[in-house]
Order: sequence, then C-alpha cells, then structure tokens
Amino acid sequence: MGAVMQGSERQGLEVEPGVLPKTMLAWAIRKEREGEPKDAIQLEELEVPEPGPFEAIVRVMASSVNYNNIWAALGRPVSIFGEGDHPEHGHHIGGSDASGIVWKVGEGVTRWKPGDEVVVHANRASYEDPEVHGLDPLAAPSQLAWGYQTTWGGFGQFAKAQAQQLLPRPKNLTWAESASYGSGYFTAYRMLIDKCKMQAGHNVLIWGAAGGVGVFAVQLCKAAGVNAVGVVSSDEKGELVKELGAVGYINRNEFPEMMRSDGNLADPAAERERFAATRAFAKRAKEILGDAPDIVLEHVGRDTFPTSVFVLKPFGKVVICGATTGYQLDFDARYLWMRQKQIIGSHFANAYECWRANQLMIEGRVRPVIWKTVGFDAVPEAHQLMYENRHQGKIAVLVGAESEDEGRSNDSK
Repeated sequence: MGAVMQGSERQGLEVEPGVLPKTMLAWAIRKEREGEPKDAIQLEELEVPEPGPFEAIVRVMASSVNYNNIWAALGRPVSIFGEGDHPEHGHHIGGSDASGIVWKVGEGVTRWKPGDEVVVHANRASYEDPEVHGLDPLAAPSQLAWGYQTTWGGFGQFAKAQAQQLLPRPKNLTWAESASYGSGYFTAYRMLIDKCKMQAGHNVLIWGAAGGVGVFAVQLCKAAGVNAVGVVSSDEKGELVKELGAVGYINRNEFPEMMRSDGNLADPAAERERFAATRAFAKRAKEILGDAPDIVLEHVGRDTFPTSVFVLKPFGKVVICGATTGYQLDFDARYLWMRQKQIIGSHFANAYECWRANQLMIEGRVRPVIWKTVGFDAVPEAHQLMYENRHQGKIAVLVGAESEDEGRSNDSK
C-alpha cells in the first residue's frame, strides 16, 4: 500500500517529458476504507505506472469531479474493486476527465509524443475486440469507463490511458476548462448527433438543462440550428440556459404534480392529477418551441419518463443516458406505439465522436461551464460537496496547474 499523506505535502516535479519519476502523489480509494468521500479518498504516494503498448502516461494538469468517483468511494451500487485493473493494483485513482501533457508513450504509439497537450476521454476498450474495428467500441465486451472501472485516472500527478483516448487540447481554454467538459459534452454529442440524427429546424426538450450534460446539449442545439427548451429547477438556471442558446426554459417547480411518484402510481385520483399536470407541461413546451419536441433528452429517469414519452410529437425520439431518480421506468405505452415514437439508449461516446465533438470546442462553438475551481488538496472536499448535493455545477480540480487561468494561449481565438 502507498503511504497515506497529508494534503499539504505537495511535491514538485523535477523530470522532463520523456522521463518518469519513481513516485507521484494521487488521491486514492481502497476497498477497506470505502465510505463517504471525505474518508475514502486519501492522498497517497504511489509508484508511477509505465505505459504499455499503445498507451501513454499523461502529466495531469487538471481534472474534474464526476459522480462516478463518489460511487467508487461509497462502494455503491457496486464496489469497483472486482473489475478492470483494480485486482492487480489494489487501489483506485479516480477522475474520468483530465487535461495534461503527454509525458511518455508506449510501444506502437505514433500520433502522440512527449510534450503534446491533450484532453483524455473516458472510453477504454481492448484493441483486440472485433467490435472496436467494425461496430462500435461501446459494444466491446472489454469496454470500461476510465477513471471509474479502471485506476490511474485524473486525480494523480500522472495518469495512464490508451493512446486512442487522447484528443488535442483546445488552446483557447485553460487547463481547468479543458478538463471540465469531456464526460458531459461527449455524452450529449452522441445522444443528439449520432443517436437521434438531430437536424436544423428540429425542436428539442432537455431535462436538467443547466446540468453537466444539459449545458452542452443546449449549445449543440444552437450550433446545429435547433430550437431547444431547457427544463430547470430555478429561474436563475433558466437564464443560464437561455444565455447558452435555448429559446426558452420551463421551471419544473411550476409543475410539481407532473413527477411520477409511488403515490400517484397507486392512487387513480393522484394519477389523473399527474396526467393533467403533464398535459399542461406539454402545452407550455409547445408554446415555447412552436411545436411539440422532435427529441427529448432524458437522464432523470423514473420521475420524468412518463412525461418524456407523452410530450413528444409523433415519430419523435426519447434518448436516455441515465436515471438519477430511479431506473425502473413506467409510461403509457399507447402514446408510444399509436404515435410511433422511439426510445433510444445511449452511453458516453466512442473515440471518433469525441474527436468530432472536441473540434467544436477547439473552434469555440461550444464552451465549458464551470461553477468552481479548487486546488489539488481539495479533492475529498469537492467530492463530499457533490455527494451532499451542495454544489451548483461543474467542479474543476487543479493538479499540475497552479492557477485557474493557466493554460490559455495568448494567441488563441
């Protein structure tokens, strides 16, 4: 086991690109201390991994907080220590988003060299799986979420990733900004662009439009000439999504009866009240968009899914990437088959989708939205903040970068 250290024990980096130090500092989780993030995530001094074939070691400049590392800390809904490379190493270094500098590459890597500035995406799969070479890496049996189902993520001074996970870093962004968008943005890109074939003139309803996926879905709609209405929990968040390009927003607190609950599921009178609220919500969305949505972007799950199916126009599509309020879904299937709607599942993105989406970030057509940037010492506290739902947006973490303004090139657009 690596030595557990205090957060103040930062160490400098005295090696040049191409040469790895023997040890590094990393915020690690271990099986025996699974629990709340403030206790499970501890600073350790660990050996720096060597890159294998087609792998690269990245000097991490910044990372960001995602809920998956809270699951890793808690050991719920399942412990991550039985899969990926965790049995081999015995520790978990989370962080599924990172920006940094290529420090050393393994055998077979030709696209990248030490000194290159990169962003790391989180889709990892074996090059030997045939699905990687003709279907989709996300269909490969070896597919894992880097920094969650694998260790060596962005909360260490060095991260290990497959070369195909690397993307050119947008020089118009800081290190912190570069590390803040991958998981949410690439997920939204696959959902809307590839899964739903979103086109100019479409109307889209986005649940949680001020959240990690939603802020990028709104911007993608604007870039594609699509009308988006965002569903949010406050007028302040509504103004944010309008600033990002939505044609309007709906404060979901105006329609509290609309949400699915055990009560309205079991009580016919309560269900009639829920359905009346759903109809009113659908009318509001149509008023804002000028027509019913062609696409509904879902990740809330149980509470909203009946409304998502109902609100769509005929032949519309619900695309879902998560279920934060519960994964056991129910809805009136008559509105599905009689109006020939579709339900589409989507999960993260493949390397080609990440590359295309990243190009829009490089061109400045989509931008990150960060609530707070914290230092390397604050990794446990940042996760605890998210665990207790006391955050209001994306939290970026400085690792090698010394300030939140570092990394933007003076000559960037």
